[in-house]
Amino acid sequence: MEESVRQLFRRYEAFFNRALTGDIDADELAALYAPEFIAASPAGVAAGRNDDQLRQAMAQGYAQYRKIGTQGMRITQLRLSPIDENHCLAHIGWTARYARADLPETVIDFEVHYLVQVLQDQARVFGWVAGDEQALLRRHGIV
Repeated sequence: MEESVRQLFRRYEAFFNRALTGDIDADELAALYAPEFIAASPAGVAAGRNDDQLRQAMAQGYAQYRKIGTQGMRITQLRLSPIDENHCLAHIGWTARYARADLPETVIDFEVHYLVQVLQDQARVFGWVAGDEQALLRRHGIV
C-alpha cells in the first residue's frame, strides 16, 4: 500500500505543478480521485463526484492559484496512518512558493490530510481535510 500511495502523491505533485502553468490534463486529474469524494475545511464539508463539474472547479482553482502568484508546490513530508488493508490517511506536508511583482517571494508550509483508497495497487484520493487556506494566505499577504 505504501508504495502505491507514494506513487499517487508523486503524480499529484507533478500534476499540480503542471496545472500551475495552465497544462491541465482532465484524464490525469480524474485518475487521482475516486469516483466520489468528500472534503472538509473550516468552510464546511462537501461531497462530490469525479465528473465534469470537478474538472471545471479544479481548472478554476488552478487559474486562481496562478492569479495570486503561486509558482510551485512541493511535498516535503508524507506520513501514512493505515486504516485497513485498502485505506489509509496520508498526512502530506506541502511547501508553496508565491511570487508576484508586488510581492517578494513567499514560502508557506502547510499540511493536508488525504483519505486514500488502494484497490488492485491503484491509489486514489477519496477525501481530504484541510485548514483555512484563505486565512493562511491573508496572514502572509498573498490575498
